[in-house]
Amino acid sequence: MKDFKWINESRLEEKDGVLTIHAPAKTDFFNYGLALNAFGMPDESVSNAPYYYTEVEGDFVLRVKVSLEFMADYDACAILLLKDGLHWGKLCFEQSDFGTKAVVSVVTQVRSDDANGVNVTEKAIWLQAARVGNYFSFHYSRDGERFDMTRLFYMEAGQTLKVGLVAQSPIGDGGPRHFEHFTLERRTVKNLRQGK
Repeated sequence: MKDFKWINESRLEEKDGVLTIHAPAKTDFFNYGLALNAFGMPDESVSNAPYYYTEVEGDFVLRVKVSLEFMADYDACAILLLKDGLHWGKLCFEQSDFGTKAVVSVVTQVRSDDANGVNVTEKAIWLQAARVGNYFSFHYSRDGERFDMTRLFYMEAGQTLKVGLVAQSPIGDGGPRHFEHFTLERRTVKNLRQGK
């Protein structure tokens, strides 16, 4: 993929149109707040997951089909829209701590939130992110045709944003994360909620 760079470089393989990024053990992007200690969460922020990204100016639509073998809670393939370490949005295909596979979103405005979306049974899922100005939408699809919204949020992102792929394993031993049919279009959608 042309003009892509690394934050937290990892092993990368490309075969038959599938990009595979290895997620090392105990890797994630999440900014914890001290108040979360009451729920048994760490109080240190984590930004050590492999992130393979490019810089995009202005509006865009990113789509990718993702899959992985789930071994531990929070294992995920994700797309990440990163302004800086305190401002970003992430959309994941993730094993939840409720025993499901789910579409999960995290938006960080200094501290991260965590929003479990729809549960899915498919082995692979499509993820989409769209930008219009400083508004962003996250969508998912089971078939690559119909995309349903899971999140709409505002972030003062500046004109240029880092956009790309994350392989994570926050409490697990890591493993391969697969990304295919990646597209990144510099265009403005007419309806951000619909993502088209």
